[in-house]
Amino acid sequence: MIHYLILFAISMLPIVELRGAIPYAVANDLNLLLSFPLSVIGNLLPIPFLLLYGGKVLRYFAKFDKIGWPFRKILELGEKKVTKKITSMEKSLFLGLLAFVAIPLPGTGAWTGALVAITLNLDFKKSFWPIALGVVIAGFIMAFVSVGVDAIVQSIV
Repeated sequence: MIHYLILFAISMLPIVELRGAIPYAVANDLNLLLSFPLSVIGNLLPIPFLLLYGGKVLRYFAKFDKIGWPFRKILELGEKKVTKKITSMEKSLFLGLLAFVAIPLPGTGAWTGALVAITLNLDFKKSFWPIALGVVIAGFIMAFVSVGVDAIVQSIV
């Protein structure tokens, strides 16, 4: 039971997200039919709060001279990522955000997708559903890769 709680906690962490939770499940021989939905739910749990309040929090703290620099830096970084990653997909923000979250590479994921949505000032509906679907797709990709790598390692050992 403790492994499933750890899995859930891992999936909520920024950067690691379900890209770390699913390999953890496979490495610990957890039931993937239970681990997959737990990872997806854990990964998505913070996203509504980020989408609804993250922009307000970032912009509020960015106003302060002495402590505002990291918040301004996050906003600037988000704007740079938006320019590089999403500008070419302006006609289809849904597909652009979905692809950004779904491809399990460093610097992508639900947390970064929420930052992109905040930077673009997208409303909740226009940002949550592509992020959610992207998390599910990334979960399937990570499950296939993790099971495949585990099978290769097991055959070598």
